[in-house]
Parts: sequence; C-alpha cells; structure tokens
Amino acid sequence: MQAAILALEDGRIFRGKGYGAKTECCGEVVFNTSITGYQEIFTDPSYAGQIVVLTNPEIGNYGTSPEDQESVKPYIEGLIVREFSRMASNWRSQEVADEYLERHGVPVLADIDTRALVRHLRDRGVMRGVVSTIELDADKLVAKARSIPTIDGLDLAKVVSTKQPYTWTKGMIEPGQVVIEPGKPRYKVVAYDYGIKHNILRMLVGSCCDVTVVPAETSAEDVMAYKPDGVFLSNGPGDPEAVGYAQENIRRLLGRVPIFGICLGHQLIGLALGGRTYKLKFGHHGGNHPVKQVSTGKVEITAHNHNYAVDPDTLKANEVDLTHVNLNDQTVEGLSHRTYPLFCVQYHPEASPGPHDSHYLFKDFVKMMDVWKGK
Repeated sequence: MQAAILALEDGRIFRGKGYGAKTECCGEVVFNTSITGYQEIFTDPSYAGQIVVLTNPEIGNYGTSPEDQESVKPYIEGLIVREFSRMASNWRSQEVADEYLERHGVPVLADIDTRALVRHLRDRGVMRGVVSTIELDADKLVAKARSIPTIDGLDLAKVVSTKQPYTWTKGMIEPGQVVIEPGKPRYKVVAYDYGIKHNILRMLVGSCCDVTVVPAETSAEDVMAYKPDGVFLSNGPGDPEAVGYAQENIRRLLGRVPIFGICLGHQLIGLALGGRTYKLKFGHHGGNHPVKQVSTGKVEITAHNHNYAVDPDTLKANEVDLTHVNLNDQTVEGLSHRTYPLFCVQYHPEASPGPHDSHYLFKDFVKMMDVWKGK
C-alpha cells in the first residue's frame, strides 16, 4: 500500500491510497456509473486517454477473468475508486484486480470521496488530471495536468486500432463460461476497428456473420474488395471530427453496402452526412441510460461510453431520421437514412457490461442485409 494523489487542472486535490502500478498517469478524468463490469470497462479501447472514476463504491471484489476482457489489455490511463479490494471472491477469477492492473502498468487511487469528485466533475465538466503514486507535490501535479493536451482534436482511433486485418470466429459466452456455437455464416461483414470491443464481434458472429476486422484507415475500395454483405463501424476513443479519413471512407461506401455504426461509428456517420459533433459537459459513461425509440415510444435501458454527440440541427431533415433520443438530456442516440441502407446508434447495444435491451439492433442489421441481398 502506498500514498497516491489526484490533481485536477483547476487545482482540486484528492489524496488517498495507491494500488496497482507504482507510477504516474495523466488524462481526461471521467466517471462511470455502472454497478458491475469493471474489467470490461478497464479494457474498453474507448477509454484511451482517460482516467476513470467508478461510482460504485466497491471495486475489485470479484477479481478478473480472461473471458471478461473486451480487448487484449486495459486502455484506461488510471483508475479512481472509493474502496479497492485486494482479495477476490469468485470461482471464475484467475487474478486479483490489484495484480492485474499492476501487471498492465495502471495506477489506482482509492480511499477518496468519489461522490465529491463526481459532483465536482458534473458541476465543472470533465477536465485533465494526473494520478500519481510517485510525485506527491500537489502544485507540481496541477501544473502537469494543465500542460497535457486535451482530447479535443485528437485522432485516437488509429492509435488503438488493429494494424493488420484479421478474422473473428468466437461466438457468445453464456454465464458459466459456456461458449455458444454460432450458426453457419450467412453474411460477410467487414468491421472497421476504431477501438472495437470483443463482445461486438461475438454478437456479429452470433448473428451468423463471417467477420473480418480491418484497421481504422482501411480505404473504402479495400473494404469493398472483400465483397461484404454489410459494413460495421465500431466504437472508439478521441474526437470524431479529427478522424477525417473515416468520414471520407463512409461517404464512399454510402449506397454501396448496408452500414451499421455504434458510438464513434455513429458520430462519424453524422459527420459523413454533413452534420457536426460537439463535446458533452461530462459525457455519458454507464449502464443505466434511458433511451427512447422515436417511432414506438419504447424505452431501452442502455450502456454508454462517449464524450461527444451529434448535433441534430446540422443534419438534413429531408434525408436523415432521428430514431432514438436520450431521456436524460435529449441528445441524439440514433439515426437512419431515408435512401441508403444505413443506421447507427450512439450507445452500445452489445452492452458488455450493461443491459441487453438493445440486442435487437444486430437482428435489424441482419434484416437490412437480407433486404439488400434480395435486390
């Protein structure tokens, strides 16, 4: 156990105990309201460049398991919690969270008032910060927090993306670690990796898709060379307006193949269709966000992890339909095109972690590919 400190760019200081790696990290400080699924949060590439505060007070108590990874490693810069358990009580656990994060070089700040920190971020907005178990001089760390670049204008998708194309064949995993054998592939899907999560790929395979994952900067022409029945645009970190190459590739794919996008993919579609994006005050991060389907009035409880949103006033109303809306702040949560086979949502329908209310969207993607193949 060691002393640790969080210094925010506005001068606010939080002191507590350090766990995980003995090191220092910096990034944008955000909070996540999920009750469970901390390992999935650790390994979500959309958190690249961010220090994550978990509002659930007890973290680490069920350890870690390889099956709960959403990528090959943790992408959070640092972790902040109220209580951090150095013990694990779970038959699935293969490594305690403390050792897991230490092995991956992630520092943990614990034993602070996370409610006060979250209230501060809600009132002031997300801000840059430094977590350190090495340097404990608050003034030096505040100065360092003020010197680090903001995420605005940063293209992090190409940083976290795969460097080479690969095929994914693993299906869904049910509780009890039972692997569900997928059905025979009926659709060839190319998935752009802007920071893709494993459970998205499992869901696609479980929907009878033959999935090829390609790097973020892959050209539209190279994607079409695979002769796909559909293209998937994944989640990812950073500022969507900085990912210009992806917007151009999406424009070149419009009308040529069915497209389904989520999270960053949703934002990139909005930009490709002529819209704009803007940064939210403190983002949406958690597994309990209510989203309404505009056409039916049905409300889904959904999983979120994003800092930007599409501005609906910048989209062409005669071309684009707003399909979903967030009931907390009325932000756009879904779009579809009136002419092209295309739809997208801002939230995470694969929900790992999170509720399963939105799994139907993968079936909608399959239906769209069926219609397109039937032309």
